[in-house]
Amino acid sequence: MMRIITGKARGVRLETLEGENTRPTAEKVKEAVFSAIQFDLQGRAVLDLFAGSGQMALEAMSRGAARAMFIDSSPEAMDIIKKNAKKTGFFDCSRFLISDFRNYLRKAAGKDKYDLIFIDPPYSARCAADAVERILAHSLANDGCIIVVESEEDNPLGDKAELLSHFEIIKQKRYGRAFVTILVYKEDTQ
Repeated sequence: MMRIITGKARGVRLETLEGENTRPTAEKVKEAVFSAIQFDLQGRAVLDLFAGSGQMALEAMSRGAARAMFIDSSPEAMDIIKKNAKKTGFFDCSRFLISDFRNYLRKAAGKDKYDLIFIDPPYSARCAADAVERILAHSLANDGCIIVVESEEDNPLGDKAELLSHFEIIKQKRYGRAFVTILVYKEDTQ
């Protein structure tokens, strides 16, 4: 059972998609992520890029984030996300789009900017680094944007020095099968 941990929607139970296609973030992982970023949520614009059930962005809004954009390629997952947004009371400050992450990031260039981004793709896709590169290429991260990456890989961004040079790494830790990396984006000061 998934639920909102704390904040305005504390205790609200969330639905999840049945089957193997969606893998909700484990409760202990979610708690660890939010304990690391809890003081950086107020008024934030959130992107949940592989939203699944929407629990990460909904938790952020429960704790004070202003609005969220939910992206998922599955229409069934999007139905669950919308139900969860209604149950938590955050439907009106949410936007929803059924889309491949690459298409969304390309089309959002010059239109959308975010302060907090969750990247939790299916582990088999191994596309976390690609997503982060595209977010930077399309200028979708505000200065100081927190990017939370959940992956099966110990180093989801690889050894891409150029990519890593744009970030301060706040936390990297394994929780069972999940490896969480929390980054803070620093705009070039040139």
